[in-house]
Amino acid sequence: MRKLHVVSFSGGKDSTAMLLKMIEEEWKIDEIVFCDTGMEFPAMYRHIGKVEKYIGRNITRLKADRTFEYMMLYHKKTKGKHKGKRGYGWPDFQNRWCTSYLKQDVIRRHLKQYDNIIEYHGIAIDEAHRAEKNKHKTTRYPLIEWNMTEKDALNYCYKHGFNWDGLYEHFYRVSCWCCPLQSIPELKQLYTHFPKLWEKLKDMDEEAWNQFRPDYSVAELDERFYWESRQVSIFGA
Repeated sequence: MRKLHVVSFSGGKDSTAMLLKMIEEEWKIDEIVFCDTGMEFPAMYRHIGKVEKYIGRNITRLKADRTFEYMMLYHKKTKGKHKGKRGYGWPDFQNRWCTSYLKQDVIRRHLKQYDNIIEYHGIAIDEAHRAEKNKHKTTRYPLIEWNMTEKDALNYCYKHGFNWDGLYEHFYRVSCWCCPLQSIPELKQLYTHFPKLWEKLKDMDEEAWNQFRPDYSVAELDERFYWESRQVSIFGA
């Protein structure tokens, strides 16, 4: 039975470098799969279109049947101690429902149509421990095989003309813009450089049953960042 070679493509620096180098070295690729959470930065969608044009082939876009906002704010739990509660609320380190529902489950269902596959994941040598936890022999990690770090991956992408409209100048990772697991400095970057997304984040936090972070609501972060920017303005003048 012929093996199918499927690239798991998030659109970030690591998976982009992996895909470009695999094509450059003429690795076998049957399908490239991108799982869209619906909460990616606008620049990420532009980046994916640019990659498609560069490599001359389509990227399969997958999406859950429910949106992030619906699951977070409106989905009604039917069992467990929170039965009847509206929405999953903001995810946290103990309950990353967004990753499981919007990505892992969607990709798993899609790959069920194939009987014999090899998946390619973009994990750099810096995070080789993540690959070691995965016992599936059908998964390969080309960046680790090439001994490429995350910095190597980003520079490789830059050399090939991909810069995500400057996203990596502001963020260490460019996954969902609304992620509450981002660091405070990264959230400040969102506040400073992406005001429309920040306003949407404030609206979402007001509707959610739980607070954005254990230490801060978005409104409290908004006030903190405002006064910090005022101090810089006053003392920098």
